[in-house]
This record gives sequence, C-alpha cells and structure tokens, in this order.
Amino acid sequence: MILQALVEYFKRLETEGKVVPPGFQRLEIPFLIELDREGRFMGLHDTREKVGKKLIGRAFQVPQEQSRTGRNGWMKANLLWDHTGYVLGVPKTEEPKDQEMAKRQHGTFCADVSALADRFSNDAGVQAVWRFLQKDDYQELLSHPLWKECEKIAGCRLSFRLQGSTDLVCSSKAVRAYVSEKDAGGGEESDGGDATGEVIEGLCLVTGLRGQLARVHLRTPVPGGNSSGKLVGFQRNSGYDSYGKEQSFNAPVSKLAAFQYAQVLNELLGKQSNNKFSLADATVVFWGAEGNELEDVLANILKEPSKESPEASARALRALYRSPETGQRPLDEDVTRFYILGLSPNAARISVRFWHAGTVGEIARNIRRHFDDLELVHGSRQPEHLSLFRLLISIAPQGKSENIPPNLAGELMRAIVQGTPYPRALLGAIIRRCRAEQGSEMGNVTYPRVALIKAILNRESRYLHRDEKEVSMALDHENINIGYRLGRLFAVLEKIQEEASPGLNATIRDRFYGAASGTPVTAFPHLMKLKNHHVSKLENRGRAVNLERMVSEIMQGIDDFPPHLGMPDQGRFAVGYYHQRQALFTKSEGKE
Repeated sequence: MILQALVEYFKRLETEGKVVPPGFQRLEIPFLIELDREGRFMGLHDTREKVGKKLIGRAFQVPQEQSRTGRNGWMKANLLWDHTGYVLGVPKTEEPKDQEMAKRQHGTFCADVSALADRFSNDAGVQAVWRFLQKDDYQELLSHPLWKECEKIAGCRLSFRLQGSTDLVCSSKAVRAYVSEKDAGGGEESDGGDATGEVIEGLCLVTGLRGQLARVHLRTPVPGGNSSGKLVGFQRNSGYDSYGKEQSFNAPVSKLAAFQYAQVLNELLGKQSNNKFSLADATVVFWGAEGNELEDVLANILKEPSKESPEASARALRALYRSPETGQRPLDEDVTRFYILGLSPNAARISVRFWHAGTVGEIARNIRRHFDDLELVHGSRQPEHLSLFRLLISIAPQGKSENIPPNLAGELMRAIVQGTPYPRALLGAIIRRCRAEQGSEMGNVTYPRVALIKAILNRESRYLHRDEKEVSMALDHENINIGYRLGRLFAVLEKIQEEASPGLNATIRDRFYGAASGTPVTAFPHLMKLKNHHVSKLENRGRAVNLERMVSEIMQGIDDFPPHLGMPDQGRFAVGYYHQRQALFTKSEGKE
C-alpha cells in the first residue's frame, strides 16, 4: 500500500512536470567547477543559499547516485559529479590510507569520464571536463578563496558547468541519452538483473504489470540515519530468501516502480521539502493523491512554530478552523485521498513508525478534534495551541528532545490522525514526570502536561462510551471526582502556605505532591494539620476566613482520604490542582 501510494504520487508529480527522468535524481550540489571549452579552470561557484540558519546547496538534476556498499564500493564513481575524493583526488585526511583511497577513487572517476569522452566526441561539456582531468593540475582550484568553504563540508559534492551555460555538464542531451540507455540495460543499483547480470522479468507487486524486476532498490535515507538506508531491501543469502530467489526478487517490484517510489520519497525527505516535519526520532512525510490545501498547511499545524516565520502556524490553524462563511471550501468536505508516513532510521534500513491512508476531510476533522481536546485555561503568554513537539518534550526526562520515547511519539501521531484514544502509556509517562519533578523550579504540573491529561481522559471516556463527567477546560465546581477534588484541595493548601510564609523556597508541592496524588491517606491528614498552623499566621483575617471556606467547600462530602488513587484519578488530581491554581492566580481584569 505504501509503495503503491508513492508510485501514484510520482505520476501526479510527473503530470505537473516536477520529477526527473529514470536514471536521474535531484540532489544538492553546493559547489560547481566552471570550465571553458578547453578545460581551463574559470572559477568555483557556491550555489548555497541561507535557509533559516543553515546554508543549503541548490538542487540539480544529476545521474543517479551509485551504491557504494561493500569492500570494493570505491570502484563506483558517480557520473560527472561526486565528492572531492573522486572529482579531484583530495583525501579526507592526511593519513596514508586516506591518500591512497582518494587516489583510487579519482582514478575510477577519470576512467568513467574518459569512456564518456570517447563516445561523445562532439559534446563540448564532456570534452572540457576530460581535458581538465587530463591536465591533472588542480592547484588553481585548490587555492581559490571558496575552496576553504568546500573543505568545511563533509563529503562536499562537486560538479561541472561550462562557461556561459546555466546547465550542468552531467545533464546535457548526450549524457541524458547515455544514462537512459544504460538504465534500460540494467545498472548496479535498482538493476533488473540477478547476481550474474541476467535480466529477470516478472509480475510487479506494486503495479500489477509484467516488467523487468529490480534486484536492489534505490536508497531513501532518513534524516539522522545511515546514508545508505533503504525502505525496501534484502540481504544476500538471508533467512528471508525462499524458492531459490535472491534479494528483492523475493518481493518482486519492477525496476520502473522501484525508481518512481524512491525518487518521490527522496523528494519528500529532502531538506527543502514542505511535505515533512520531525517527530522525536522519526520524520513524518505526507502527500495527497491530488493537490489540496491540507498538503500546504499540515506541517505548520503540527510542528513547532518557526522562529523565522511564527505567523505560518497561525495561518495554518485558521485554515483548519475556517468556516464556510469565508467563501472557501472547508477542509472537512474534501474527499481527496491523503497519506501520512512516519519513518525513522534503523541501521542500514528504515523503520516504518506509522502509516495512515485516509481523506483530507477525515484527517482535518481528527486534527481539529485533537486541538479541541487539548483546550485548557492558560496564561496569557502561553500558546493557544500546543505543537506536537511541546507535548512530547513535556514527557521527556530533563526536557530534552533526545529523551522523547520514540514509540510514544509514533502512537500519539497515529491517535491524532485516526481520531482514536491516545496511548494509555502516555498518561503513565506524564504522571511519572509530575512525580519525578516535584521540587523543580519550573513546576511539575505544567500546561502541556495537564492539557494532554485532559485530552487522554476525555477521549478515552468518549470513545468507550463511559457514563462519566468529562474534564472541563477550566475550574469545575460541580466535578465531584475524588481525584479532581483532592487536586483542588492540594492547590488551596499550598496557597494558604504561600500567603502565610511569603518567599518560601519550597512549598508542600515540592515535598508532598507524589504522596498526595498517589496515596492521599499518607499525606493529607498531615497537610490539614499544617493548614491550621498556616491559617493562624495570616494577618488578614478576612482572607483567612475565605480560604477556610474554600477548603470546606472542597471537602464537603469527603469523609475519609482514600488509601490509593488509580492512574486516571491521579491524572484528574493534576488537572484539579492546575485548574485551582489558575483560578487562584487569575487577576480580576483577566476575568473581565
């Protein structure tokens, strides 16, 4: 299903003129070597542009990158482009072994260009590159001011351009014809032959058509993973082989379909792609069967707002909530097929974290319901809508993104787009962070955590048709749940302590939150005695009476403190505490 959807996306982009022909790919080439027709060096050009805080090289159409895995991988050079070791013989270090490797790589690159020059004697660009390589003198290039910039980039890619031309030599008409002919005959990567070179034909599982089958699929590396990562792959002589078939012949995909899905997946995963965002260790990509508005706004809706363009998220959310009165078609009514795929690196392979196929309308409704479930009273400086990153970082130890549980991130995303209950493990993770961080200067019961608790409890209750009161957005005096009421009581007791002893370094929350929320009977009797002591210290007796009345109102109907609160009620305890704190500290003008 995933490969079929990607092939369909390729065909859509093909009709829009946004894909490259078989045998080519779009790749960032940060530096170009400019030559005249005699092969003389005329300059080194930097194609990079600043995107945010990073310099990103311009993407060019170049011949397909070679797969260089294995001991003899260095024997495969990319056609008329590659890194500095192949193009110029420049080693990555001064170590003898690296110098020797760069010498071999450069020899391979020169041999390929020599063969190309013999075949296309009338192609000015190919001949210029061959003359440049024959001179074997690159001192002028290596002393160019921009060369130091190229050296700063690990595996800096170089290609060639003829003076006065805007196209690369590797995308000339002759080179395109050569690559097309070579690709039709089978190549090393995504080739249609077995280990002996014999062409294998069969029925493609993706398209349902007969064709030349791919033995090895193209690379589709995920950010943060191995550069040789693939979505589809079989090891030689692995335990997955059967019926005498080798490698990908065990799951036959035509060479054309393998090229198509790999090319569009690489486009989706590209640095400048607008159809992706990061989620913990995964990269989420998405696309529609046809052009649609959700495709334009989804990343800005779910990812952390960009510091360079903070308004992008607001505009995207307006599109999600837009009413029919605006004169534009609501996203809810769009029945275009829409796909969301979560991928994460895993050694030389790629792990599929989650996959969802639905419609634009269905996904838009589910995402909007997610934000509605998260809606919670909060401070004026806090964001109205919480991004996925804000939610996930709130359950990560030490608040570090690398500590976000990867499985929980994928399950949360799946619950959002499918409209199903949030993972129950998420509630446990939040409760653990609240208990573990009592005493933290930033506070342990935070806006993102409580918003998630509220959403988890309400969605589960709604989904399972439970006859219980939903957790409200703000303080609910009518909520008689024991966990919620004890949370409110804890907040009032803390407020009494703060007013009785201004400037305290630590409050009862820092010492007793874990016990009060988990085993109330062990904490609250002692806290109620402390309350009497704190009330007696209040100089404003009217304030003391009001606070005592508040405690009595909360305690009405509570005869005994329970010995234990289950996980859902511990969540309601946190919500009750948060709601009461917000109510206690809300200014009168804010209420108005």
